[in-house]
Amino acid sequence: MSHRSTLLASIVAFAAFTGSAIAADKTLAIVVKGLDNPFFEQINKGCQKWNAENEGSGYTCLYTGPASSADEVGEVQIVEDLLNRPDVVAIAISPSNAPLMAKLLREKAPSIPVMTIDADLSAADADLRKTYLGTDNYLMGVKFAEHLKTLKPEGGTVCLQLGNVAADNINQRAAGTRDTLAGEKGVAQLTGQGGWTEIDGCPVFTNDQADLANQQMADTFTAHPDLTAFMLIGGWAQFAPQAYAQVTDQVMDKLKSKSLVIVAGDTLPPQMEALKAGRSHVQVGQRPFEMGYRAPSVMRDLLDGKTVEPIIYTGLDECTQENADSCIGG
Repeated sequence: MSHRSTLLASIVAFAAFTGSAIAADKTLAIVVKGLDNPFFEQINKGCQKWNAENEGSGYTCLYTGPASSADEVGEVQIVEDLLNRPDVVAIAISPSNAPLMAKLLREKAPSIPVMTIDADLSAADADLRKTYLGTDNYLMGVKFAEHLKTLKPEGGTVCLQLGNVAADNINQRAAGTRDTLAGEKGVAQLTGQGGWTEIDGCPVFTNDQADLANQQMADTFTAHPDLTAFMLIGGWAQFAPQAYAQVTDQVMDKLKSKSLVIVAGDTLPPQMEALKAGRSHVQVGQRPFEMGYRAPSVMRDLLDGKTVEPIIYTGLDECTQENADSCIGG
């Protein structure tokens, strides 16, 4: 064999070896509610950091989801497709519609480990996942309410802005908020308990859409000029900073005097800028980067048969106008 032929054969063999190595990589999938939400992009960054630190391990973290956070059916279809792929050996899901996702998992009965991340299944469907990694959402709601009560101890009127009707994480936050404001458990609607009343037309549901969230805020401020508090149980409106600035411009005098208080979820950079600019009074933040970074390792532990706690909480950051420069812990 000539030198040229030998060299060519070596290149072909190396390419075949490299290709087989790449093909042999096992996929640890993370499926989020929608790729249009900047909160989930932080989960992606955590996933990619894990990939960079675990190159050559034989495992790859795959971040995916539907293009739109409003596409509940699309998310379920993505999960079903992943469960049919031979390279996918474990999956972490942030279910947009918890009952719909649970229906798929019951029908599909995956043989690979399934966990939830950021948003959980309902308590009745918890047997379908091995663990939940993310925020203690009920506690997050408690923190919303505690800060509001500190700012407005006399109570008043309030509007809760929620996301998807069937999102378990958002419903847990709403429950924690209402229970804490009311001073009693199991409150479905605030009608004067603890001095707090939810106004007509609230809660409002954004379907995880920033434009709709801002329009709802603007409409609420116009229809209820004496509103005491508006609570963004998720950060949707603030994910569109320019629109959020325009909406809050119309009530800046009230925000400065604290006759109107805004309490919101999440602490992404645009949200912290809004807080520092006086466009909100409290931001209770989750730790999405940590979720994305830890999820692949948790999935590997599940694959290796290691003991994994059924719930793994990632903590909260409580940010106010007073501590905005130092409040974020992770």
